[in-house]
Amino acid sequence: MTIQPAHRRIATITVGMALLIVFLVAGMTFKVPYVALSGGPTVNTLGDQNGKPVVSVSDAVDPHPKGHLNLTTVSLHDQMTLFQALGMWLSSDYELEPRELYYPPDQSVEQVQQQNVAQMSSSEANATAAALNYLHKPTTLGVDDVAPKGPSAGKLKQFDRIVSVNGVDVPDPKAVVEVLSKLKPGETIEVVVQRGNARLTEQIKLGERPDDKSRPYLGVTFTTMAEDPNTNITYNVGDIGGPSAGTMLTLSIIDQMTPGDLSAGKFVAGTGTIKPDGTVGPIGGITHKIKAARDAGATVFLVPAENCAAATSDTPDGIELVKIDTLTSAVQSLDSLDDPKATRPSCS
Repeated sequence: MTIQPAHRRIATITVGMALLIVFLVAGMTFKVPYVALSGGPTVNTLGDQNGKPVVSVSDAVDPHPKGHLNLTTVSLHDQMTLFQALGMWLSSDYELEPRELYYPPDQSVEQVQQQNVAQMSSSEANATAAALNYLHKPTTLGVDDVAPKGPSAGKLKQFDRIVSVNGVDVPDPKAVVEVLSKLKPGETIEVVVQRGNARLTEQIKLGERPDDKSRPYLGVTFTTMAEDPNTNITYNVGDIGGPSAGTMLTLSIIDQMTPGDLSAGKFVAGTGTIKPDGTVGPIGGITHKIKAARDAGATVFLVPAENCAAATSDTPDGIELVKIDTLTSAVQSLDSLDDPKATRPSCS
């Protein structure tokens, strides 16, 4: 049987339409193994988040500094369809990266999120230590949180300063772990704490670690605190994870614990990890953070020295990139903002 030309065209159109439908369905449903990065929210560490201060210092010299010291973030877009990925790839606002760089195959999404939360907690502890060290304030080990149903519930409280555990001085969490490593679940330990102006001794029966019942569990999260019981520092950064907010959190503490305004009333943003000794470390997504900060109104951006090369590759107009490698260099640069003739270390 011979197919007439008209019938052949109909068959061709039918096949083409079927292929187009398959392509459209695949493009709208097929998930690509990539994530897209873009600029995320910026948060003023001198301001409030959901009605509470982002950084609170109980005995601040200047609890309400003027200006902005904004931490910056990167938004990560996951589970993209083929069409969504193509759209973001064509946009200058997004950057595509292999998904496995952010979600390793051997880890669940929940595990990655828990790691990000842990990194933020560590960043906050480092920020406290770095600020207090910069200001030459003595530090000590303190209680950051107590598990509601853990062995220490009702015994220890947030802001308790740890004096000793079983008669051993414990300057850091590692020292506590070392003491506990010699004990077993069910044993009772003696914890001496400074609570306000009172020194208390608590007897605590150790529980079992949820992940290993053969190891003792105290049910406490420790952090660095000021030795002075009147100086308590707390954070409220919201739903932000990772370590890159450390430098800006540290600067907020210093601003509140010293007279004057570090930002000189200007809109300053920045990023960088922080170590207790004040070393500023590099981060990821620097170009996205700078663009988001500029869009929010920032005119000065503090850039970790190791990120300068990437930062200058795509810099929006109207923002000064200040190179920092230590907390001291950051403060010195901020101190010069109200001097129109001053020069600052630059990434350019």
